Amino acid sequence: MKKLITMCVVMMSLFQLSACNTMQGFGKDVKKAGEAVENAGKH
Repeated sequence: MKKLITMCVVMMSLFQLSACNTMQGFGKDVKKAGEAVENAGKH
């Protein structure tokens, strides 16, 4: 189950990173990805 969650987080991160156009957007995307991993670890 954890492997599935991890794969989903990675895929979402890749989609987010492909959508950002600026370094500020990149920073926000990295922050969101980190929060997603943190939240996945709590469950």
